[in-house]
Amino acid sequence: MRNLLKRISINYLPFADAASDDFPLSQLLRLSLFQVSVGMAAVMLLGTLNRVMIVELQVPAFLVASMVALPVLIAPFRALLGYKSDTYKSAIGWKRIPYLWFGTLWQFGGLAIMPAALLVLGGDVTQVRYDIPFAGEALAGIAFLMTGLGMHMTQTAGLALAADRATDETRPRVVALLYVMFLIGMGVSALVIGWFLREFTAIELIQVVQATAVVTIVLNVIALWKQERVRPMSRAEREEVTPSFRDAWADYASGGTAGRLLVVVFLGTMAFNMQDVLLEPYGGEILGLSVSATTTLTATWALGALVGFALAAKWLATGINPYRMCARGILAGVAAFSAVIFSNPMASPELFFAGAALIGFGGGLFSVATLTAAMTMPSGKAGRGLALGAWGAAQATAAGVSIAIGGGLRDLTNAAAMQGTLGEALANPATGYSVVYHIEILLLFVTLVALGPLVRTATSLRNGGAGKFGLADLPT
Repeated sequence: MRNLLKRISINYLPFADAASDDFPLSQLLRLSLFQVSVGMAAVMLLGTLNRVMIVELQVPAFLVASMVALPVLIAPFRALLGYKSDTYKSAIGWKRIPYLWFGTLWQFGGLAIMPAALLVLGGDVTQVRYDIPFAGEALAGIAFLMTGLGMHMTQTAGLALAADRATDETRPRVVALLYVMFLIGMGVSALVIGWFLREFTAIELIQVVQATAVVTIVLNVIALWKQERVRPMSRAEREEVTPSFRDAWADYASGGTAGRLLVVVFLGTMAFNMQDVLLEPYGGEILGLSVSATTTLTATWALGALVGFALAAKWLATGINPYRMCARGILAGVAAFSAVIFSNPMASPELFFAGAALIGFGGGLFSVATLTAAMTMPSGKAGRGLALGAWGAAQATAAGVSIAIGGGLRDLTNAAAMQGTLGEALANPATGYSVVYHIEILLLFVTLVALGPLVRTATSLRNGGAGKFGLADLPT
């Protein structure tokens, strides 16, 4: 009777069907904790510390933007990191665990030194014998680079390890679980960190950021524990010549499908993320919404993403190929940005919030679909680490570049519009926002054009019911 109840309770868990005989649910859930730590670090870099540096520490916004952009500079190296984890030779047979571990150390180290570096950057220093120019900028830059490198290394190796251990049937559901755990890590850590920093002091900043570093290393050690089997390599295996990164990349991109997928990921991510720092200001400045009202936009976006996961469960269960699901996410994005644009002339906050929810819905479908495609792509000479590293590099680089372009384009357009350069009809603060949203719609249509050949040539996930997705059994 006890075993029966245990089986029933497990079957009603979300993502219970993501497990397999070689990758049980307990180990899958443990491994997914690395996504929680990465989400926590992302909130710290892009949210909490961003605001603390500008508001409390009075650091110039341009310098803050430069610091936040530093981790993006490392993103293109994710493909190389993935390749290295594919071809790593260890006497005990581990490939992914060493990269997970050293990524954890980089992430921990960056967060550990970050609060002191930021306080020096903000000018909060005691008497010093030597006045070292740009010490704060250099220390903060090193901290951000270390944290960014750790995040990229941890996520690339973790995703590759999950892809290695999952079966062809369960891999799409594993993707869903990892993506949801990343959202959970961001959401929960944002609430907890925000609560602890509600009354800002230098001591509170040090305690919270360094506590985040400790939680990071604890979560990641739990995640990687016993995830790869010890399989001593023979002398011949250790001395075997591995393909160079250039050869592996050429093999990966030789069919054309991989290269086109990366183009789709880059263009689509730019389209969905160009508004990342503009949506809340648009609601406050143009629609006159309160701070509390615009703060709920994040929750609205997350709700839209979760609805997207639920529908993805249904679609993938019927055997749809991931590229068709990606196209549906792109079309949802077109409707989303159209709703946001029309919310201003119609003076409709409801339409604005509906657009925000659709952005989460479309962006969630797009990310999960392209990640599923990358995880199920033939690995070639190197392995899945290269494919997943390339996917992560394209996504992270596009996100950083698009956010910078979106903010700059909005400022330049509004400066021209308010001076009357664009004509009397466009001389209002909404013009800059509208230009960015229209460009995002254009980018979404360009992404659809790039996606077309992939939809025609890809095989579906219908074989063996591989599309079943994990949220399908979520009790309501």
